[in-house]
Amino acid sequence: MKCRHCHSELTLSLIDLGSAPPSNAYLTSETLHKPEKWFPLRVLVCGQCWLVQTEDFAQADDLFDEDYAYFSAFSSSWLAHSERYVTEMVQRFNLNQQSHVVEVAANDGYLLQYVKERSIPCTGIEPTASTAKAARAKGIDIIEEFFGVNLAKQLVTEGKHADLTVANNVLAHVPNINDFVGGFTVLLKPSGVATFEFPHLLNLIELNQFDTIYHEHFSYLSLTAVQHIFAVNGLTVFDVQELPTHGGSLRVFAQRTETGSRVISDQVHLLLQKEERAGMLTRAYYTGFQGKAEKVKDDFVAFLIEAKRQGKSVAAYGAAAKGNTLMNFAGIRPDLIHYVVDKNPAKQGKFMPGSRIPIVDEQSLLNEHPDYVVILPWNLSIEIRHQLAYMQGWGGKFVTAVPDLKIE
Repeated sequence: MKCRHCHSELTLSLIDLGSAPPSNAYLTSETLHKPEKWFPLRVLVCGQCWLVQTEDFAQADDLFDEDYAYFSAFSSSWLAHSERYVTEMVQRFNLNQQSHVVEVAANDGYLLQYVKERSIPCTGIEPTASTAKAARAKGIDIIEEFFGVNLAKQLVTEGKHADLTVANNVLAHVPNINDFVGGFTVLLKPSGVATFEFPHLLNLIELNQFDTIYHEHFSYLSLTAVQHIFAVNGLTVFDVQELPTHGGSLRVFAQRTETGSRVISDQVHLLLQKEERAGMLTRAYYTGFQGKAEKVKDDFVAFLIEAKRQGKSVAAYGAAAKGNTLMNFAGIRPDLIHYVVDKNPAKQGKFMPGSRIPIVDEQSLLNEHPDYVVILPWNLSIEIRHQLAYMQGWGGKFVTAVPDLKIE
């Protein structure tokens, strides 16, 4: 396989998680009785541009279909994060009713609803029918297509140049990363700004966040790799912020190289130096990750088997993609985790891909009083613990498996 950015031959492996179905391909009562598509889940590292990437097997159309079930607006902490972002961007870049904001991967309108509240014209681009429908219900203009240079050119011909483009947790999801990034160069006004948020590869490796690896994530991103990809495709990074979201993310600010005039922040240079000091520009940095993931798997399985032997009941909370990676890597089935609770009605009544564990609503916890609840989306652990604080009434305990096993 060749690097999807610089086309160098890929010879360095980061991790091999075996195989799994697409992480958001939830099963229904009907499809439960049919075969599932499983794809190898292996991640490689480019020794030239340092882009870390999933080996090509699954295609975007296999992953982002009309039944796509990830809705951003079900997390109160993520909504608060998004509202703060809009407030900050409006103030920093003087956005007003004459501006135009475009969000790529607008999902269910979780962010653009706050732009719309300020009467700032906005457009969302969202290829999945289920979430696009939810965004339209909020009164947001949605284009139901995948983004790239061609769509950007079409929007420009329609007079929809952007003062600000937003791309949260999508840069990692695109198979053709050059075409995707090039689209922002086309779409931005000469003085426009593009922001991108994505989990920081440094945290993924340092904090053993291997469960954030799944087929929808074609790339795992450092600022070093992103700066190189942007430069080749006509964008210059002028600022970067480190965020706590998703276990540690970056918010990158970019402008058109030919026309942007913003001064490059010292933060860009400092973070690039931080990555270099960590060793991210060396092959040695990426070795040893496999063993760390296998220890998490072994400890988690041992806990579940011992709980079963003791007659303890175990449920999980959050039918998240990262949970599916963990479940399938560890070979967990309903005999070890009886059900997964999720707030999203689009997931309730379905089954986790691969593990085939049923997904239920929160009433099941109140009815059955499990001894343990495994928090699968550990990045939302504080929010979930607060929401389920009533478990203390029957002595229930919370469990997280990543980055290491904790029972509290």
